[in-house]
Amino acid sequence: MAPLRRTKIVATLGPASSDPKVLDRMIEAGVDVVRLNFSHGSARDHAERAELVRTIARNRGRTIGVLVDLQGPKIRIGKFAGDRKVTLKPGDKFILDADCKLGDEHRVGLDYHNLPQDVSAGDTLLLDDGRVVMGVARTHGAQIHCVVEQGGTLSNNKGINRKGGGLSAPALTDKDMEDIATAATIKADYLGVSFPRSGTDIEWAKKLLRDAGGRAHIIAKIERAEAVVEKHLLEILAAADGIMVARGDLAVEVGDAAVPALQKRMIKLAREHNKLVITATQMMESMISSPVPTRAEVSDVANAVIDGTDAVMTSAETASGQYPVETIATMARVCVETEKEDLLSLERRLTRPPAEVEEAIARATIATASHLGIKAVAALTQSGKTALLMSRMYSDVPIYALTPVVETRRRVTLFRGVHPILFQERLRDPEEAAERAEDALIERGAVANGDYIIITMGEPFGKAGGTNTMKIVKVGEHRKA
Repeated sequence: MAPLRRTKIVATLGPASSDPKVLDRMIEAGVDVVRLNFSHGSARDHAERAELVRTIARNRGRTIGVLVDLQGPKIRIGKFAGDRKVTLKPGDKFILDADCKLGDEHRVGLDYHNLPQDVSAGDTLLLDDGRVVMGVARTHGAQIHCVVEQGGTLSNNKGINRKGGGLSAPALTDKDMEDIATAATIKADYLGVSFPRSGTDIEWAKKLLRDAGGRAHIIAKIERAEAVVEKHLLEILAAADGIMVARGDLAVEVGDAAVPALQKRMIKLAREHNKLVITATQMMESMISSPVPTRAEVSDVANAVIDGTDAVMTSAETASGQYPVETIATMARVCVETEKEDLLSLERRLTRPPAEVEEAIARATIATASHLGIKAVAALTQSGKTALLMSRMYSDVPIYALTPVVETRRRVTLFRGVHPILFQERLRDPEEAAERAEDALIERGAVANGDYIIITMGEPFGKAGGTNTMKIVKVGEHRKA
């Protein structure tokens, strides 16, 4: 068998990946989860894409997760008259005017009318991801009078950030609330919440999702300066099921030099708190128009793998780029090669006592598997929790989540080192269940006679509850009995 890749790949879908043949090739190349970016497209478009992904996955015998990514309160300038572009030079005066309908070379409108109340003289505003920088000279009513500090070209609907963060826009807009209902309708596996500032924002999104009948797990996108303050970050981690290191807007707010260290800290904290983590933004940016990445991009992906991220994510590379299939294949190859190196120590996870029985079993399983030459781990699970806890530890032993629950199979597609297997056995006897689990791994080609595997399950078997049993099995022994 080809080496199993532990780090997962999340691919953003868009015009470049809408053709079923292209999408099929992307899945073949290594996509584990697709991202539906609700900043673009209609609810119907996204529902059709989700169904297409699931159909292709079924035809391939694969399980692919679906992540719905909310637009959030991205603050933007308005439009210019005639859809023109305006070139600004250092020293130019320019007005951001909430009452302006169509802009010109002197002013432009705002889609967030409270922005003039959020800023004051001396603040720095960064437009178009920091390509244009303006200092606030004064505010007057609906107007923000600025002086251009770093010039550039502005066009319609470019984003605005305040250096250091602190804008008051709520985490969920009216559009987001409608999109949460859509996410519930299409049975999304994950819901990405953009620009949260605290755990309260995540709880709000979670309640709206549950009220709409959705069961997706929540991924908090860390992209505001407030969110990386330790108190707020810990609140967000406690409320969410995982986080995304969303390096684009975050870099604009905190400065690009601060992002690498923040990335490492966030990945470490997420793993310590048994939460998922996705690393995103510009990972293979040059492959939008090039069939090969830069060496810096290769190193960036490898670094995230070494840090222990659950997944690396594409954005425009697969949504609108010229080489979506090549991008996925390249990312997969980099992940596999990086994972060959023994750079992650098992002992890094054993610095605190386990919080519960399931975590104790998970730790014992991975510690045993790593030191005893175990070929694979089979976790019989309903919720996927034990598989998640195992995936928080650093090991190269593949973990298979055997479950009859379709939502769980889709959910574990994002867990580092975990691979879903349909397991429809409705058994009461743990010995028979272990034999069927062994057979499932053999059928997949994951193990052969004579290999040692570990099987985890909950006993009494057939009763809902946590995993409390770890069993070491030599493959093929039960056939001799």
